[in-house]
Amino acid sequence: MKTQVDEINRNIYDFKNADNYEYKIKKGLTPEIVEDISRQKQDPDWMRDFRLKALEVYNKLELPTWGPDISELNMDEIATYVKPKTTLSNSWEDVPDDIKSTFDKLGIPEAEKTSLAGVGAQYDSEVVYHSMKEDLIKQGVIYTDMETAVREYPEIVKEHFMKCVPLNDHKFAALHGAVWSGGSFVYVPKGVKVDIPLQSYFRLNSPESGQFEHTLIIVEEEASLHFIEGCSAPKYNKVNLHAGCVELYVKDNAYLRYSTIENWSKNMLNLNTKKAIVGKNAKMDWVSGSFGSKISMLYPMSILNGEGSKTEFTGISFAGGGQNLDNGFKVVHNAPHTSSVVNAKSISKNGGKCTYRSLVRISENAPGAKSSVSCESLMLDDISISDTIPTNDIRTDDVEFSHEAKIGKISDKTIFYLMSRGLSEEDAKAMIVRGFAYPISKELPVEYAVEMNRLINLELEGAIG
Repeated sequence: MKTQVDEINRNIYDFKNADNYEYKIKKGLTPEIVEDISRQKQDPDWMRDFRLKALEVYNKLELPTWGPDISELNMDEIATYVKPKTTLSNSWEDVPDDIKSTFDKLGIPEAEKTSLAGVGAQYDSEVVYHSMKEDLIKQGVIYTDMETAVREYPEIVKEHFMKCVPLNDHKFAALHGAVWSGGSFVYVPKGVKVDIPLQSYFRLNSPESGQFEHTLIIVEEEASLHFIEGCSAPKYNKVNLHAGCVELYVKDNAYLRYSTIENWSKNMLNLNTKKAIVGKNAKMDWVSGSFGSKISMLYPMSILNGEGSKTEFTGISFAGGGQNLDNGFKVVHNAPHTSSVVNAKSISKNGGKCTYRSLVRISENAPGAKSSVSCESLMLDDISISDTIPTNDIRTDDVEFSHEAKIGKISDKTIFYLMSRGLSEEDAKAMIVRGFAYPISKELPVEYAVEMNRLINLELEGAIG
C-alpha cells in the first residue's frame, strides 16, 4: 500500500512518457538475447565474444546471500535492452520532444549552459545526446558514449574494459558484461586540467526493464577531472533493475572527483558496481548521494596501488518506508604511505533500513598507511533500522587507523530550542536533517546540492510529526 509520502515525494521525478520505443528486446537472458543485443550495437567480434563469455560466468555465480533479500528479481521478467525512437545527437533541437522534455524537467540543458563543460544524456538503453566544449576537444580530451569508444578507440577500451571490475567480481558484474548498453567514455590526456565538470545523466523510462550503462574514465598522469553522474526513473508496479558499472583509472599524480546523486524509483533494484585504481601520489574523491530505489547494494571501491596515493569518500543514504539501502565503501591499501578518509551518513524514516557496509584492507605492502572511517546514522522514528557492518583487515603494524560510528535520534532538546525561536516542529526537524546532511551537500556542485536538499525536503514532507 502506498503511503501519502510516497505519493507526494516523487512527482518531480515520477513523470513518465509512453513506453514508445523503436525496439525492445524480449524478456529473459539467453545466448540468443545477448547476441541480439550485440547485433543491435554493431559490436566488433571481440565484444560479442566477451558478452557471451560474461553470460557463462553469470550462470555459474550464485546470488549474494549476505545482504538484502533480492530473490524477487526474476531475469525472465526483465527486458535488458530498450532502444528509444531516436539517434545520438549533439543538438537538443534534434532530440525528440518527449525525450527532450524529460531532460528539460530534470534541468540538464540549463545546467549545461551555465556550469558544465560537457553533457551526455542516456534514455533507457541508448545515449541520445552528447556534447563537449571545443577547447577541451583541442586539448585532446575525449568524451563520448561507450559504443562510439568501442568502435573508434578499440585499443584503449580493450586495455581497460572490465579489467578494474572483472567478470567474476560478482554475479551482477557478469550480468553487466553480458548486456551492457550506453554509458560514458572519458579520456583526459597527460597534464590536462579539466576545470569545469563533465556530466552524464541516466534516465530509465521503460517498465519491466533494466539499465546497464558502462562508464570508463581514464585520467592520465598529472591530469585532473570532475565527473558528475545523475540517475532517476519513474515508479512502476513491477521491478526494474539497474546494474551499471563504473571503472576509473587515476594515473600517477592525477586527480579525479566522481560525484553522483542516485534517485531511482522505489520499484528499482540498484545493484551497481564502481571501482577506481589509483596511481602514485594520485587522489580519488567520491561524493555520493543515494536516494530512492527499493533495494540498493552499492559499495564504491578505491584500490590504492601507487605509493602516496589517497582516496576520500563522502556519502549519504536516505531510506524511507519499504526501502533497504545497503551502501558503503571499500578501500584497499596496496602501497606505502597511502591514505583514506571515509565520511558516511545515513537517514532512515517510516521503517526504512540503512546499512553501512565497509571494507578497509591495509596490506603488508602498505607501511605508513593512514585510514579514518566515520559513519553516522540518524533515525527519525522508532520503527526505522540502521546498521553498521565494518570489516577492517589490517596486515601491518605501521599504520594509523580509526573507526567511529554513531547512531541516534533527533534530540528533543534541540527541537524545543528551535521551536522557541519561532520554527514549527516540522521545520525544526527538517533544519536538523539538512544540517546533518550539510557536510555531504557542500561537497557537491551547486545544482546537485540544491537537488539533494530538495530531495531531503520531499522525503520529509508529511513524514515528520
